[in-house]
Amino acid sequence: MASSDGKIRCWGDKEDFMRQYHDEEWGVPLHDDNEHYGLLVLEGAQAGLSWRTVLLRRDSYRKAFSDFDPVKVAEYTEEKMEDIRLNSGIIRNKLKVKSAVKNAKAFLKIQEEFGSFDKYIWGWVDNKPKMNEYKSWSEVPAETELSKAISKDLKKRGFSFVGPTIMYAYMQSIGMVNDHQTHCFRWREIKDKYGE
Repeated sequence: MASSDGKIRCWGDKEDFMRQYHDEEWGVPLHDDNEHYGLLVLEGAQAGLSWRTVLLRRDSYRKAFSDFDPVKVAEYTEEKMEDIRLNSGIIRNKLKVKSAVKNAKAFLKIQEEFGSFDKYIWGWVDNKPKMNEYKSWSEVPAETELSKAISKDLKKRGFSFVGPTIMYAYMQSIGMVNDHQTHCFRWREIKDKYGE
């Protein structure tokens, strides 16, 4: 069913900020390292919660975690982490806050090894987004063999809160897979622009 602007979306119709995220960001190939790190923080924070809950707090996360600069976050002390945990603008889970700092350190090691995190993550798909053709959410997997492999590799490299389901949601967010449903106007736009 079309929304008030005449567009058919697979999700995000009910609220402006969700609609904007759906229309402008979700599924668009991302290649900025700080934004990669930021999404890893947010996807990890989402564990057990809804994406809406996390997205509402994205600006607070950006402020709390130094504009998602992993170099700065990697230097956070225990005291700084405790300050962040008292921040009512974020999800105040001690393990998730610690994970964001731990992951910043592991993120920097990947940058050192590969030149950028972007090269590392997109190397898993030969720098080409996968264009799926799902007609309903029941067809969309929670995880895939690839998300399991990436999760396993990241854990080996010292990351936490990067399970296969979190990693698949991350792959959807950064456009490694186009999981907009085929009836959604964004599916065709992304396929035309980034598909083969």
